[in-house]
Order: sequence, then structure tokens, then C-alpha cells
Amino acid sequence: MATKKLPFERPLIKKLNVGIPNKFGLKTEYDPITHIDGVAIKDLINQFGSPFYVISEKTIRETYREAKRAFTTRYPKVQFAWSYKTNYLNAVCNVFHQEGSWAEVVSGFEYDKAIANRVQGQHIIFNGPDKTEADIRKAIVNGSLIHIDHFDELYTIIELSEQMEQKPKVSIRVNMDTGIYPIWSRFGFNYENGEAWEALNRIMLSKKLELMGLHAHIGTYIMVPWAYGHAAAKLADLAVGIQKKFNHHIKYIDTGGGFASKNTLKGAFIPGSDTCPTFDAYAEAITSAIINSGIHPEHMPILILETGRALIDDSGSLIGSVIAIKRLAEGKRAMVVDIGVNLLFTSFWYEHKITPAQPFTHYTEDTVIYGPLCMNIDVIRDNISFPLLNKGDHFVISRIGAYNMTQWMQFITLRPNIVMIDMDGKPHIIRKGETNDSVTSQEVVPDYLKKITV
Repeated sequence: MATKKLPFERPLIKKLNVGIPNKFGLKTEYDPITHIDGVAIKDLINQFGSPFYVISEKTIRETYREAKRAFTTRYPKVQFAWSYKTNYLNAVCNVFHQEGSWAEVVSGFEYDKAIANRVQGQHIIFNGPDKTEADIRKAIVNGSLIHIDHFDELYTIIELSEQMEQKPKVSIRVNMDTGIYPIWSRFGFNYENGEAWEALNRIMLSKKLELMGLHAHIGTYIMVPWAYGHAAAKLADLAVGIQKKFNHHIKYIDTGGGFASKNTLKGAFIPGSDTCPTFDAYAEAITSAIINSGIHPEHMPILILETGRALIDDSGSLIGSVIAIKRLAEGKRAMVVDIGVNLLFTSFWYEHKITPAQPFTHYTEDTVIYGPLCMNIDVIRDNISFPLLNKGDHFVISRIGAYNMTQWMQFITLRPNIVMIDMDGKPHIIRKGETNDSVTSQEVVPDYLKKITV
């Protein structure tokens, strides 16, 4: 007798939160977020509409100072360089610059933003594989630190040095095996196969460039500090080689960025707030490798850090409203909100923390949270045990300060206001919400298409 095949049911792993139970079980959220830096969210919504972004200047400064403390207590010469690609809003960049951070850029566009923000040329680090000849000329004239990504770029800089009176200040980006996967071998010169050493020899033998430092950026959201220790040790090894062969002492070692924030990655069972390494852990691994290397103690290099995500994520929030509550065909509860993946790009890899912005019942139900876009992938959370909000209720999505305001898209909906709350609790618009006119201002319609018969 043939056995009937049972239909496949997709397994569902549900995280249990330990805490004080109520009559509905264990709470998933303990308190609503009704204020940010002392400012009522309802007042902000009345003033700036929904949705909108909020950035806490207080949180930026506190996080930066905590990171700086971790490194400066362990190493005598430390310099941060703010990663513009992480969040290049001028107001955000200038908070970091006021704190003493240099600028780290990866395009001519970002370079021009840094110059417009009055960052001195010698305090701009120019990374990235796509530097035009015009970009390189500008960086040479301004005395910026050019991090060479490939041999073609090296040869271009040598050629330009013959045409210009200034000696370019250069470093090389080095990729390497640090014991983590994947290895970011796309950018820079490889350490293990000798490519990085060859690039350094070509720079030194040309006598036309000033070798300033060594740079590595081993990846993103790196959860193991020891990988940075391996990277710093290999950069130090190259520095020692240059010291011995050419009697040249590099000025700095740049260990890039990639520190994890407290967000929870998709697929992770334990929250990122519990697993994210501290700044102290990263600092211990990096500084120990440099201090214990063969670099001459009288020529210890400046340690440069290009930390982005870990410095800005906690300061950003996205405030939104519930559009509708639905029941899907299979009976699951769905909530449609006014924030889509065009405004929250990081929802593709984070399980973002979402909290009601008003008092709520502690009864929860497994819920899908959809954005407002007419596309099926517009999902903010595909499954979350969430309180029963109603149409018009508000909520806060936390830790969204990194990348969402540089990788966002103008798609279907207009991009909203961005507000910064200053140290005194006063909100300021730092980027105005889009209008139809601002979106279409760059369009040009040929005359023959201006006449329509609809």
C-alpha cells in the first residue's frame, strides 16, 4: 500500500525572551519609546510628518568618545577618520570633524564634500578603486593621503608626479588572509603572494612618491577582534621590511573599518547587542599587534581607524506609522507601514529592533511587517512577535544610522525629512524631505514631447 506523502511545512524557529511574565506570557518589548533625547516623538511627528529619520548628536559624540578612549589608553598615537560612505550628511560629518576626526572618502564626490566641509587636504584619506586622473591631481595638489588600490593606479600617479611639482603622498591598500571568511581580495594588493611587497618596492625605487603608510580593510561587520590583530601584524611586518631595506619609516598604519554594530544579523539567534565586541576588545587586538611587532620604538606609526558603522548606527532612528492591519491567506497577521526598503536598505541583512512609540498591550502575535511599496520584497520584518498596533499608531526602528541615508533610493515614495536633535534637545532639519519638484528638477523633456493628447 502506497504511503501518502505529507505536505512540506517550512520550520519556524522562534526566539524565547527571558523576563518577567505577565498573563500573556513573556514580554518581547518592555517599554515603548516615546521620547528621543527628551523630545516627544508625537511632537516630532506633528512637526516633521511621518515617516522621518532622527539622528541623536548626543549619541554620536558619546560613542565616538568611548571608541577614542578605548584606543588612546592603549596606544600613544591614534587618529580617527570618519567614513563618509557610511553617512555623508554634512551635519553628521561635521559632528565627527568637531570631535577631531579626519575624513575618509572613496570617490571624487565624497572628496569634494570633505573639502566643502572645510577639512584640510592633508586630513583627507582617499580610498577606493575608482579615482579619476582629475581626482588624483586634486588630491596631490591638496596634499591628501592617496591609498593606491592597484598597479594601474600606481603607474598613473607616477606619471602625474613627473608632470606636477608636488610629490604625491601615497600608501597602499593590502588584502590578506586574517583567518576569516570571505577574504576581501578584490581591493588592494595581496600580502601572501608578494604583490603588496612588490608595490612597495616599486614606490620606493621610483623616488617620485612619498610612502606615508599602509592600509587594510579586511571586511565588514567583523565579529572577531583577533582578525584585526592578524591584519595589524601583517601590516607591521611590511613596515619592518621597508625599514630594513630602504631605511624608511612609515608614518601610519591604517586598519580600516568594519567593526560590528549592535544590530542583529538575519539568521542570528542571539541579539547583536549581546554578541557585538566592545571597542576595548578591538583596541586590545590591534594595538597589541603593533606594539609587539619589530617596528622601531622611536618610530611607532600613527594608528588610523576608519570606523563607520559602529560609531553611527546607535544614533539613528526611523519613525513611522501604521497604514493598515491585514490577515494573510494563511491566517498570519500582517502590518503595513509607511517605511519601505527604499528608506531602510539595511532591512535586507538586519533583524531591526522595532518598538511601539506609545503604550501598548503585552499580548503579541507573530507578524509580518510590510512597507508601502508595490513590490513583494518590500518586507521590513518577515516574522516578529509584535504587539497589536492599530492604524495610525507610531513606532521606532532603532540603530539605523549607518548606510540607510547613503544607500537609500527615491523609488515610488519621496525620501523624507532627516532631523538631528542637538546636545540641548533641540531638533533641526539637516536634510529636507523631497518634493516632486526637487526630484524632477534634473529632468529635461524635449520640446516634441511636451505636447500630449491624453
